[in-house]
Amino acid sequence: MNRSIYSLVIGVSVLMSGCGGNNDLPSVVVPDDYVYEGQEPDRPAIAADTLYNREAVIPPQCYTKTEGVNNPCYTCHQTYSDPDRPNSMSDGFLQGDYNFSELGTHNHWTNLFVDRRDEIADISDSEIESYIDTDNYSDFIERLKDDEEWSGPIPEIQDLAEGAEAFDERGLARDGSGWVAFNYKPLPSTFWPTNGSTDDVMIRLPEPFRVAACGTDTDEFSQDVYFTNLALLEMAMGDMDTVSTPPIDENNVCADLNHDGMLGEVTRIQRREKYVGGAAGESVERMSYPEGTQFIHTVRYVGIEGDEIRPSRRMKEVRYMKKVTSYSVAELSSLYGNEHQEKLDGNLPAYSDHGDKGLNNGMGWEVLGFIENSQGELRKQTYQEQMFCMGCHATIGTTIDQTFAFPRKVAGAEGWGYIDLRGMPDAPSLGQLKGEILEYLERAGGGNEFRENPEMRARWFNDDGSVKVDDVAAADVYTLIAPSKERALALNKAYKVIVEEESYVYGRDATVVPAVNVYRDVDPDGVPPLESASRVQNRDIRLDW
Repeated sequence: MNRSIYSLVIGVSVLMSGCGGNNDLPSVVVPDDYVYEGQEPDRPAIAADTLYNREAVIPPQCYTKTEGVNNPCYTCHQTYSDPDRPNSMSDGFLQGDYNFSELGTHNHWTNLFVDRRDEIADISDSEIESYIDTDNYSDFIERLKDDEEWSGPIPEIQDLAEGAEAFDERGLARDGSGWVAFNYKPLPSTFWPTNGSTDDVMIRLPEPFRVAACGTDTDEFSQDVYFTNLALLEMAMGDMDTVSTPPIDENNVCADLNHDGMLGEVTRIQRREKYVGGAAGESVERMSYPEGTQFIHTVRYVGIEGDEIRPSRRMKEVRYMKKVTSYSVAELSSLYGNEHQEKLDGNLPAYSDHGDKGLNNGMGWEVLGFIENSQGELRKQTYQEQMFCMGCHATIGTTIDQTFAFPRKVAGAEGWGYIDLRGMPDAPSLGQLKGEILEYLERAGGGNEFRENPEMRARWFNDDGSVKVDDVAAADVYTLIAPSKERALALNKAYKVIVEEESYVYGRDATVVPAVNVYRDVDPDGVPPLESASRVQNRDIRLDW
């Protein structure tokens, strides 16, 4: 059975049957010219209730050495000329700026500087393949449901470990839960499979958005109503006037969705001011989700099926978000202004802990995370571990209502269904001409934020460091960002070492050897500033499909 979102035969031959011994790791994992002279970091065991890193919202990528010209920062830190954009963080000035608090100048993500080659050599290929192909999600859900003390949400989708099999052709969960999978382009570059993880994202709108308000099925679930409202939300996120949809019977919605003066089956609808069905009184707000919207995001190992890359059954993390408060543009502007002032005052970040519901990000969302324990079973993340999530889902300028994936959905009807990168074009960001991945490789100077992915360098860069523009432009997204089998195996093993240590407070990046292009400590006045020519403004995470 094909559970793959990344199921395309990799055009790179498998060089070896296993990764054993320091000298046996292939160059797609450790480059032949690799040299590191630093010392092994001290990583003492830390109690779960200890707040080790008050600046955990600064992700590891922010410590990358830009050398004045390499800019991976622009994907998160942006300033826009649109005065009505709800996200008014306007933090484009942070690109390559290292504008940290005194505490933040020390890179607490010391897992980046650990040499794991010996540990990897002790894990056989068959062992890691068996491990990542084991479902740890289903038992986790049952434990939550049986836990009488658990008061938080249960992020349940039946058969979710099986990926695409849990959803129908429209992406609607087969279990009747109302969760919908959508196809989207992973944000450069943390969630590129070549850098160690696969993932998927599902959305669920509140019940009124899923039920009919007319006809004989009033107050009953209606696919026509639901996918109309999902399409209206998609248009609100993308500033679109029209969008294609799966076939929708307007008679079941009791609305002329394409404005042709008749009620019938349509496959394209127009922008509306109000949602339909049970949510007919709700206004469609630009770049804003309805209150009560939920997301499930699963982060997985790089699954392997033959020479093909797919999401693993085993999950590294299950992440859940719920919008609990809706704010107006004016209210959001005030909240972002407060955040600016907090930074100017040098105050360290803090978030309201809602227990089993997760942390409140201060912008209307509760964020809850689960992660593997040392035996590979999913458990709730600690406050410290969940602070890591706030680095992306709180106050950075590029997000749209605190999210990334849904605004990057493949446009229209083709975007409903489980994530599948096969054949997906390298669509440019809105307002840009070059493919987004091509643009990223040129701006970041490498295949990940740290410029330490040797396989990406060999595939897509010339010897002089320039990008193979024609080759990148001719490839689909899968071909561009799927790793070879040997690289996938090594990264899976590296992450399993971190799992066995449960050393997440020191970082979650699946690195094999110590990072070279990353600062262990930053002297903001002593590092070269990012040159103006390398800075990027008005870069949109949304895509021109």
